[in-house]
Amino acid sequence: MPLFQYKGLQANGVVAEGQLEAAGRPEAFRQIEGLGLRPISLAEKAAAAVKGGKLNASLGSFSFGKPSDKVSPRALENFTRLLSSLLAAGVPLSRALTILAKEASSPVAAAKWKEIYNYVVDGMSLADAMAKSPKVFPRVYVAMVQAGETGGFLDLVLAQIADFQSREKDLRSKVMSAMLYPCILLVLAIGVIIFLMTFFIPRFQKVFAGFGATLPALTRAIIATSHFVRSYGLFILVGLVLVGFFLRTWFSSEKGKRTWEGLVLKAPIVGPLVAQFAMARFCRMLGTLLGAGVPLVQGLQVARKSIGNQILVDAVAQSIERVQQGGQLGASLADCKGLFQGSVLEMVSVAEESGRLDQELIRIATVTESDLDRELKTAVAFAEPAMLFCIASFIGTIFIGMVVPIFTLQQYIK
Repeated sequence: MPLFQYKGLQANGVVAEGQLEAAGRPEAFRQIEGLGLRPISLAEKAAAAVKGGKLNASLGSFSFGKPSDKVSPRALENFTRLLSSLLAAGVPLSRALTILAKEASSPVAAAKWKEIYNYVVDGMSLADAMAKSPKVFPRVYVAMVQAGETGGFLDLVLAQIADFQSREKDLRSKVMSAMLYPCILLVLAIGVIIFLMTFFIPRFQKVFAGFGATLPALTRAIIATSHFVRSYGLFILVGLVLVGFFLRTWFSSEKGKRTWEGLVLKAPIVGPLVAQFAMARFCRMLGTLLGAGVPLVQGLQVARKSIGNQILVDAVAQSIERVQQGGQLGASLADCKGLFQGSVLEMVSVAEESGRLDQELIRIATVTESDLDRELKTAVAFAEPAMLFCIASFIGTIFIGMVVPIFTLQQYIK
């Protein structure tokens, strides 16, 4: 039997602690109450055997303390989809969590699912238990689970979350594969430029100096840049690392994050893509929640958290206030011009009047995602030649600056 370490409050207010054996946490709580104690904490001790100085922990035992939060996205997606299937098959939540903890693909994931199970059997809701691990379960994930628990359709919501995770993973995979070739070119170009600046150009400089030639302005600028890089290259590298660190720290703050998100939205090509992706997520999630029976206002509160960009989230929050005051959804969203186009608002208004809002929102999301996929491919296809042009221009300028003086050396030779 598992061994539990407990702390309990006696009738006179004194804290008592000890150990007991029980088949599970519910039975352990009953034993603590049978001792006349009010439970404060209960931790399952890992069943271990020390032999030859090595600790062999049993597979089914986990510490109640917080494990590492590094759960892979793939493990989270599998957990979400399997939990949805088990609940849809009628398996109780606590038993489903136990099964998933035993069948987890990694010890870290198993410990995290076991931790969620411990919170749930202690009387906590699944959403609140997940909210204690924000690095594993994003805010929108927890919000959707909370809506599913409240409405009694947790299995459906979990299936939708798994679908969202799968779509985002596919999108990230497409972006990464499309940008792989330009990134390789960029790395090679940086290597070529470093070689030119530190090895090739200094030797040319000696040749020019030997003839006492007056070099063109472009060549002198290139040689001066090469000398500066060779003399202060290490300091430049350290400075760039420090600047990158401080920028990352600042962008992690609330003010910095909002500033960055605002700059992203104003970017010529990236901004419209980000807004379009946020709108598709919002429409699909809201349509799914409405189709499952969630009230409009509650569905809007959950769906706005899926947008990601805090500036757009704030804009939608103002629209939600108008809906709460009795306004129509289409008219209320009209002020979010950076997120919803006029045609989308018109379709939402018509669907709202005809009672087909949930279906129309999902259709809008599907069409938008299809358009987004095409636009993303076009943007990446444009990025490749643009990057090649910049690289070729930079290296070509260096090459021309070094070659042009060669044609004037004949005069000095004569």
